[in-house]
Amino acid sequence: MKKETAIFAGGCFWCMVQPFDEQPGIISVVSGYCGGHVANPTYEQVCTETTGHAESVEITYDADIVSYKDLVELYWQIADPTDAMGQFQDRGDSYRPVIFYQNESQKEIAETSKKALVESGEFSDPIVTQIQPATTFYPAEDYHQDFYKKNPERFELEESGGRAEFMKKHRK
Repeated sequence: MKKETAIFAGGCFWCMVQPFDEQPGIISVVSGYCGGHVANPTYEQVCTETTGHAESVEITYDADIVSYKDLVELYWQIADPTDAMGQFQDRGDSYRPVIFYQNESQKEIAETSKKALVESGEFSDPIVTQIQPATTFYPAEDYHQDFYKKNPERFELEESGGRAEFMKKHRK
């Protein structure tokens, strides 16, 4: 097994877990915070929009089964790449879309994929998802982990805020 990790931010981390979690080769998907300047931030701190963090997911996967490129391609199908100010009903900097790369290979794959998405014309608005070097990933509090499994009714309410419709339109 060739274990690797990927980090993506695309709005509410509760809603980012399930699409990745259901893919073959995924070992774990952890909700957390990345991209900020405060060590060990809490959910309450991140919600103040003063820590610089984005709600993110850290995906551990078997690269012999699923590639980083595959994960980036899935990311474009579940997070609106045209909305820099949040995602769906979740607004603010902590909900911004970001691909956090951990090495030059990931950076190149993400940039090539973003360029292909721009050239595809799938979206009429500009693609604004940032591609940035990963900072320390901090796992969120336990009650945020596997939210879609622990709180299916609340999760369904979150999904009805626009992401489910977006995914129906853009998932391949």
